[in-house]
Amino acid sequence: MSLKVVTWGTGNVGKYAIRAVLNHPELELVGHIVSSQAKSGADAATLAGLDTPCGVMASCDIDAVLDLAPDCVVYTAHSETRMMEAAKDQARCLRRGINVVASSLFMLQYPDNPDVAFIAEPIKEACELGEASCFNNGIDPGFANDTMPLVFTGLSEHWSSIRMQEIINYATYEQENTIREVMGFGYPVDHDCVLFAPGMLSLGWGGSVRSVAAALGLEVERVYEVHERLPLERDVENAMDLFKKGTTGAMRFEVRAQIDGRDAIVLEHITRITDDIAPDWPKGKGYKVIIEGEPKMTISMDMEDQHGDHAVAGVIQTATAIVNAIPAVVEQEPGMVAAYDLPKINGKGLYRPK
Repeated sequence: MSLKVVTWGTGNVGKYAIRAVLNHPELELVGHIVSSQAKSGADAATLAGLDTPCGVMASCDIDAVLDLAPDCVVYTAHSETRMMEAAKDQARCLRRGINVVASSLFMLQYPDNPDVAFIAEPIKEACELGEASCFNNGIDPGFANDTMPLVFTGLSEHWSSIRMQEIINYATYEQENTIREVMGFGYPVDHDCVLFAPGMLSLGWGGSVRSVAAALGLEVERVYEVHERLPLERDVENAMDLFKKGTTGAMRFEVRAQIDGRDAIVLEHITRITDDIAPDWPKGKGYKVIIEGEPKMTISMDMEDQHGDHAVAGVIQTATAIVNAIPAVVEQEPGMVAAYDLPKINGKGLYRPK
């Protein structure tokens, strides 16, 4: 018997979430929530860019869609500038006994992170009230830094440090507000952007390092952050329009967890909008985990979509990381869950001959 699913949001991740639900043999799409009247009444599959309609029409009437009593809501609505509103949306579902998987509040990857208690507590209360489960995850924050590291530490005789890297060129990301206004690309390198406000990196990615530590039975003494930015040496034009010479074109940040007085677990992001900037920084097009110990291990995950785009592939993985977890999340005891609470998620039923 299929699990009934409602998708909420048709943005960068949401359209791939719709596709993933329609493709999954254990899931049935029964409703789709949108915030735009222009999208209301449109077929969900059409909004997701698919050629064949699915017969599920988008709606702005949230209560009417939730009245369909789905087993789970896939929540991918925008949250970068509306965190508390997104938390209220998730709680609204949970109070009604509807499980939630979400990519939007990625900082809730590790729900017991003290830095996110102000967001997590209302959701935890809603889980208890509705006896439902909630899983916020994706690819990063998510699988690349709460599952990949744990799996490979299982091959260690002993380990001394874990470094988790994302190396991405965001030129094709097509989330201009996030790239410019949140991350500060296209602004001077000393611009006070949202991403580098004091504590924001720890808010967003502190859960990644804390989650790994918690799963490995270690106590974090302190989480802190460092970052640097580099300017473009020429004008760069891409899908998000013009980025001028002298403005931010690459950034590098780390969120570090100290254990025994040393940086034992580190999350690092290296982000560019053109490949020729920051030649001395690590290069790649995906995710890497470096485990120092016996033996030393370097695990790389490069990815690309059907058009060869690694940034879009990461967006797809953000959607599939939560959609494919739905059956496991529905089976969980009520409450907020982290990745290490779930069994291994695999691609059973997703085989398709070319």
